[in-house]
Amino acid sequence: MKSMNKLVLHGPLLLLAVLFAGCVSQPSKHPAYLHALSDLRTARWMLEHRPGDAAVSAHESEAISEIDRAIEELRRAAIDDGKNIHEHPAADVPTDYRGRLHKAADLLRKVRTDTYREEDNPSARGLRDRALGHIDAALHATERAIHDVEVGH
Repeated sequence: MKSMNKLVLHGPLLLLAVLFAGCVSQPSKHPAYLHALSDLRTARWMLEHRPGDAAVSAHESEAISEIDRAIEELRRAAIDDGKNIHEHPAADVPTDYRGRLHKAADLLRKVRTDTYREEDNPSARGLRDRALGHIDAALHATERAIHDVEVGH
């Protein structure tokens, strides 16, 4: 009987707790924005700190500008998703200058994959899609820079 009385007394509180828990906003499914931002910053650094000739520099400059635009779009999408944009996961940066263009291109491909995931926040979808356009443009510019280096332009 005592347990029945406790259930009757505490039942409404339990029901209220369950209802409240259902109302608490769950983190949305979203692309891995924070990792993508970290990888974009790393790719940018590699492009900016790689010595090259004028032809390569023009492509690198274009890639850096597109990365900057992608970073801004993803920052806004991450904020819309309630993410802490001041959290910066550690980046894997090579210590030598060799291969930085290739590493930057690999990172941009990874960023694209991370960013292209499902986004359930309608206000962040447009930001994500614009960021993807900038990521693609940065990747193409980086690939053109790699091509120029390989053919000796």
